[in-house]
Amino acid sequence: MLPLFAAAVFLPLSHYGLSSTGLRDALVKRLGERGYLGLYSLVAFGAFYFLVSTYRQAPLAILWIAPDSLKLAIFPIVLVTFLLAVIGVTTPNPTAVGAENLLSDPNAVRGILRVTRNPFLWGASLWALAHLIVRGDIASLLLFGSVAVLGLAGMRLLEAKKRRRHGADWTVFAALTSNIPFQAILEGRQQLVWSELGWWRVVLAVALFAVALWGHRWAFGVSPIPM
Repeated sequence: MLPLFAAAVFLPLSHYGLSSTGLRDALVKRLGERGYLGLYSLVAFGAFYFLVSTYRQAPLAILWIAPDSLKLAIFPIVLVTFLLAVIGVTTPNPTAVGAENLLSDPNAVRGILRVTRNPFLWGASLWALAHLIVRGDIASLLLFGSVAVLGLAGMRLLEAKKRRRHGADWTVFAALTSNIPFQAILEGRQQLVWSELGWWRVVLAVALFAVALWGHRWAFGVSPIPM
């Protein structure tokens, strides 16, 4: 279990260390922006592979057993996480790497960004928390807890970095959006425009959810559907 614990700690720390500290500027100065992004991607992939591989080798130590009713209740939540992640990653977003120029675009806030400016991170975080709840063992607590921490804490670190670097442009963008889903809409700073989400994004998200549901037993050895 110790290797898994180390991997669970390394995943978020490696991301934060490379993206939100002075180490980033030092690496960019030495390697250039593209070189830095290549190194960041390599470390991110390695950290996630380390986490998954140690998880597969960890012993099973059950803390709680989720009832079938809870597993069924999680289904719509997981579908929402797919919608957030897929629609988010396919929608131009000023918070994405290399898309900072969109901050000066007055029409940048469209589609899912009206709901939250961090749709992918919310999707990944809620996905991890949902799995953590229904799995109920120590290894899953470490794996999915690590991913959830990476996503939830990453939002604040990402926004702090954007605020420092882009000043007034970020202030305007943040005023028109919200981190917490639907907060800007409920406060009257935004309105939901369904047509901007893109029907193909919704279809793609639902299709990927169905594929994940169908292939879960084959890929992970356990069915998410209570028998």
